[in-house]
Amino acid sequence: MKVVILAGGYGTRISEESEYRPKPMLEIGGMPIIWHIMKLYSYYGFNEFIICAGYKQHIIKEWFANYYLYTSDITFDFEANNKMLVHNASAEPWKVTVVDTGLDTMTGGRIKRIADYINNEPFFLTYGDGVSDLNLKELLEFHKSRGKIATLSSAILNQRFGILDLDKNNNVIKFKEKMDSEENRINIGFMVLEPQIFKYLQDDKTVLEKETLELLAAEGELQAYNHKGFWQCMDTKREKTLLEKMWASGNAPWKVWKD
Repeated sequence: MKVVILAGGYGTRISEESEYRPKPMLEIGGMPIIWHIMKLYSYYGFNEFIICAGYKQHIIKEWFANYYLYTSDITFDFEANNKMLVHNASAEPWKVTVVDTGLDTMTGGRIKRIADYINNEPFFLTYGDGVSDLNLKELLEFHKSRGKIATLSSAILNQRFGILDLDKNNNVIKFKEKMDSEENRINIGFMVLEPQIFKYLQDDKTVLEKETLELLAAEGELQAYNHKGFWQCMDTKREKTLLEKMWASGNAPWKVWKD
């Protein structure tokens, strides 16, 4: 099952960092946050990734092209015709496709652009700037048991996001403006989508979180998987510093994999 990661935006809320590279390439503990996200999926056995790139997309491609350089010991032998020897090669069981989905394309438009890579199958979708300890196999089983086109993951957080109005069966009824309440649930990404989703994506201007998910909610085709564990996005410098401190402490909640 393929994993689609949205990684094409400008990252304007953390522009002091994203001016030089895409936000998913900003590092936590010396590795890009997108790597942390991919490690979670890989832990649960999902190893085929499609990255929807855009802003400074060449940096993402170059990083994966040089993955051995970042994760292994290297000997450069200039006397032997510039021979390079890789020691203790560290590789992941990943297949990674990086797609240039445009500079100003909206989230729904980016997904529409990678339709040919999906092969008419269900797929995971998430954002390239948030980490979690979410159990992806439980999420997938929840999605399959409900028979809806889309399942998003939700969490209770008092932040600057729009909140979800859910019925007793966790159907998403509609999206509401943020309010001050401990019961507000927000969309944290980590979605499962059926291929029918592409019928709801019109063009590059389609915003997944607006017309697409709202229409699915109105049609009763959107479910919420209520996550009770850890989730944190990296929208600001403060949030990046928070994640760095967690990682440096040796107790990062999202690190469910073994070294």
